[in-house]
This record gives sequence, structure tokens and C-alpha cells, in this order.
Amino acid sequence: MNDEMSLPELTSLEQEIYSWQTTIEGFGEPGQQRLKSASVMVSRIGGLGGLVAYELAAAGIGKLVLAHGGNIKPSDLNRQLLMSHAALDSSRMECAVARLRELNPRLEIVSVEENVNESNAAELVAEADVVVDCAPLFEERFFMNREAVRQGKPLVECAMFELEAHITSFKPGITGCLQCLYPEAPDYWQRRFPVFGAVSGMVGCLGAMEVIKIIADLGQPLYGRLLTCDLKSMKFNQVRLRQRPDCPVCGENE
Repeated sequence: MNDEMSLPELTSLEQEIYSWQTTIEGFGEPGQQRLKSASVMVSRIGGLGGLVAYELAAAGIGKLVLAHGGNIKPSDLNRQLLMSHAALDSSRMECAVARLRELNPRLEIVSVEENVNESNAAELVAEADVVVDCAPLFEERFFMNREAVRQGKPLVECAMFELEAHITSFKPGITGCLQCLYPEAPDYWQRRFPVFGAVSGMVGCLGAMEVIKIIADLGQPLYGRLLTCDLKSMKFNQVRLRQRPDCPVCGENE
């Protein structure tokens, strides 16, 4: 995503920390340099977004832009691995930032203690090269989708329910967008839903890998494909996605 001439050098410490992944064919030190120079926005840093952020911090991303309001509740602890029991009733964001910096003190973090909304979506998306949507409410997802399309930013879309997971990636000008897939918020979508932490963790890791692939130009991101996983039966399927010409966000008459 960045010109190789402008990529930052890796320090000797960084070369050692990331030595296991820089030997991956097609990635190498140039891929690591691209991660170091990149900025990723993650909406919500709970069970799903928290794992995306944690894996990206471990992989050596240069900057994370995180948006999530509220304090830690007991019901968060079955899946939100950036939170801790000792931090119950305190700021969710402060706990997450502290744990991310314990893992990677070189990481730049922009932390916003509020959820994505109509007034802040444009500014948050503008900070990032790639956007990762992990919000539980479709209203937030639509705000980010609209801004990602308007600003030409790739968006990785992650979701889970019970033992099921969905993940896809959108790229303006190449694919449709979230509102092509969901013209309206599904009636069944609720703020609180049944899920195991292991399911959200799996989807979070897949989401982080999508981001790494997009930034490092590695492999084939899920552009135009929806990956669905049923962990009860361990069935994985892919569905082809098409852009809707009448989409109000990315269609011909947007």
C-alpha cells in the first residue's frame, strides 16, 4: 500500500521480533515494513475487535485507531481478552491500551472512548489505511461502510453468532460494499447475542490476517467473497458477492 522507497527501516530489535514471519514467502522484510508504516482502525475492541487489535499489535502494525466507549462489565470477560477481572467497572479503553502496549510498546495508539457514530465516523476512518468493522450494531457498521467507500479505504467485515462466523472484505472500485450485502439492518440483529469467546477469537484472528494480506499485498483477500464458518459441524463455505447497481452507498446513482 506504500511506495517501497518510503517504507521505514526495521530496527535490529524489530528484525528479531518479527523474524518468524519475515521468512514467509511473498512477505519478507518489505511486508513487515509495510505493516510498520500502516494505520488500521478497529471499531469496538471487545471479543472480536480486541482480538483483531491484539493480533495486529503482535504482527507489528505501526498504528491502531480504536473506538469503543464504556466500562468493563463482568459479562465481557468470557470473550474480551484485552480486558481483565482486576479492571472491572473501569474504562474499557484504558485497560485495552495498557495491555496492547505491554505486548508492543512501539505501537502508536489513537484511542477514542466512544462508539462510532455519524459525527465521528469520517474523522476516524480518515486516520486509517484499512478499516475493520467489529461493531455489534448495524447502525455503526453502516456509518463506517459509508465513510470507507467515500474515502476509498478497504474495509474488513467480521461478525459472529453462537458458533457461526462471517467474514469478508470490501474495496471501493473493486467490490460492492456492506450495504450491497445488507440493504437494511437485519431484524434479528440484537445488541446482545449468544457466543463463545473462542468463536469471536477465531473470527478476530481471521480479520487480522485479512488486514495483513491487504496491507502487505500477500495472498488473496476475501474481496467479493463471503466466508461463512459453522463451528458446530466445522463446515466452511464461500459465497460470491456482487455489487448492487442500485446501492445507495456505492451504486451507480450513489
